[in-house]
Amino acid sequence: MSYVALARKWRPRRFTEMIGQEHVRQALANALNADRVHHAFLFTGTRGVGKTTVARILAKCLNCEQGVSAEPCGACAACREIDEGRFVDLIEVDAASRTKVDDTRELLDNVQYAPTRGRYKVYLIDEVHMLSTSSFNALLKTLEEPPPHVKFLLATTDPQRLPATVLSRCLQFNLKRLPAALIAERMRQILEVEGITSEPAAVRLLAQAADGSVRDALSLLDQLIAFGGGKVAEAEARAMLGTVARDHVVSLAERLASANAAELMRLARSLEEWAPDYAQLLDELAALLTRIALKQVVADYEGDELYPPEVLERLAASLAPEDVQLYYQTALIGRRDLPLAPDPRTGFEMTLLRMIAFRPASAADSPPESVRAAPTTTTAEPGAPPAPVAPSAASRGSEPQRSPTAPATADNWAGILAQLELQGAARQLASHCVLLGRAGAVVRLGLDPRNQVVRTRAQEEKLAQALARFYGEPVRVEIVLAEGPLDTPAQAGERASAAELGAVRQALEADPTVRALKERFGATLLEESVRPAK
Repeated sequence: MSYVALARKWRPRRFTEMIGQEHVRQALANALNADRVHHAFLFTGTRGVGKTTVARILAKCLNCEQGVSAEPCGACAACREIDEGRFVDLIEVDAASRTKVDDTRELLDNVQYAPTRGRYKVYLIDEVHMLSTSSFNALLKTLEEPPPHVKFLLATTDPQRLPATVLSRCLQFNLKRLPAALIAERMRQILEVEGITSEPAAVRLLAQAADGSVRDALSLLDQLIAFGGGKVAEAEARAMLGTVARDHVVSLAERLASANAAELMRLARSLEEWAPDYAQLLDELAALLTRIALKQVVADYEGDELYPPEVLERLAASLAPEDVQLYYQTALIGRRDLPLAPDPRTGFEMTLLRMIAFRPASAADSPPESVRAAPTTTTAEPGAPPAPVAPSAASRGSEPQRSPTAPATADNWAGILAQLELQGAARQLASHCVLLGRAGAVVRLGLDPRNQVVRTRAQEEKLAQALARFYGEPVRVEIVLAEGPLDTPAQAGERASAAELGAVRQALEADPTVRALKERFGATLLEESVRPAK
């Protein structure tokens, strides 16, 4: 007996065998059980989501010898013949190959005659959007007032190309793309029944590559079984799909965490030997960054078959949340602009360099000694005085200066924080705390409730290690949500920055050049445009 492809062998024959599309299954089942079946249905959706499958199951429900119901028996002659594609009263038409009006008229000439074997004569027109305008016009009258023994089932991937007159005569059901997790679960069930060993990561890769299509997923599964010699393994799946190993994607994230541009470029160029699809590589990097962000926000997020929780835990601890968001957005923009690059590899490398170049300054970076402000943009006539610049620190006699770092006394948390070896998210966590006290090896901190999103177990451990180095002995950190007003180092820094920026704006208002521009040209200083130069 010849081999039957998995997509055909495992095609659902009942509504209960379908995965997903509950909104379609429930509506059709209720209509069948209540005997309120419309004469025309339109099923829309992308390829491989089950449009033709739903139509054939509906035809079986209508013509089952046991009666019209949502559960056909599957054993009678009508059910078997429909499954085998030889039921005389199920007329399947491929509109892509029969677009002429003469073909449609020939098809409709037999509508008036009663069904030969079944209860209903069912017309299943696939890719109906391919019909010509004349063919649609020929179909309209019959579609609006068909004989009682006729049902029309239309399927299309492009409903926008159907005339509104056709759409208004049909009940429309939109079949959705299926989630990768649901497709992967279906493939695991099939592999178990078929007795084929598989690796979860390989199945997940196929489910993602299918892009919501069960048929595409099973076709890829067939191809991988042949490629892998009867087994479904991750290495073979990546080789077949042209994707690089996930270890390389994790290595990219680790190099981004260290902000080492030279190492990042060396790794990116070493991937050339795999001949990767750089667009897909950026997609995988963005997917990994999504999981890292989830791990930082949702403490009990367990990852999936591709990235286990211990990998995500390590990356979530080494990357600051704001960096993860920036890298994700940069990956999306780089993916979009990749066709405009001189070549895909150059576009990929430039995207990685952007991630490093645009990385925001962390709390651990030393602030500038003074703030330089950018002047407002004014419209001046030729010969007008030059545009003003912010006065220097020497010319601002009355301007408050930044106070030096306070000494690290036992009760001065800001002073202690200034001497801790902390970066990224761990430093953010510490800056939003106040010191409640220390009892032996226990350091108690109060956290601002508005910033508890930065608190994770990994960041608490890094903070405890930094405090142990500061005190010269092992300590344990206890963090509680503080009540009442707090004066955290982060709030103190914001107040100092706001006061410094206010002083700069006042100095600009008093600047002789700015005053001359106001008096001569009616210029206005936009205070919100004055920003400290980083």
